[in-house]
Amino acid sequence: MPTAARQSAESEEILDKVERTYGFRPNLMKEMVAAPAAARMYLAAQDALEDASLSPAGAQAVQLVVASHNDCGYCSAVHRSLGGKSGISDRDLAAIEAGDPPEDAEVAPVVKATRRVLAKRGWLEERDLTELEGEGIDRQTLIEIVAFVALKTLSNYVNHIAGTELDPQFR
Repeated sequence: MPTAARQSAESEEILDKVERTYGFRPNLMKEMVAAPAAARMYLAAQDALEDASLSPAGAQAVQLVVASHNDCGYCSAVHRSLGGKSGISDRDLAAIEAGDPPEDAEVAPVVKATRRVLAKRGWLEERDLTELEGEGIDRQTLIEIVAFVALKTLSNYVNHIAGTELDPQFR
């Protein structure tokens, strides 16, 4: 078990890296570094998912669906902001948060697949897989969606526990 001093130094190191990458220290990460191993895992997963086959808009849509599903106001605001920057219309962002299908033909199947994965907790039946595949969602995309679900569940639950205040950058 790490000493408090070592954990504090490690937490500061993580926050320094985050600040160099994003230009500020998001409140989520300030909370998450209470458990440096979890913070490192979160950042490593984020880095790994940068190479996912999902487009930036698709990745943001998945994360917004998960944040909405988990009722995480912090992550919903973050992914609404980043989703808009990735090209998702305000109308589609509102639809995603409301549980409605977005109009964007690229984003809609990803949103549908994410909702299906969440509703069935990953227990997709052959007919689900066939239907989603007919909409362009292959096995790779489904597994990437599951990875984003895991990533966002971590951040959503940390925010629930901490009552994380939204950063001004995402308002």
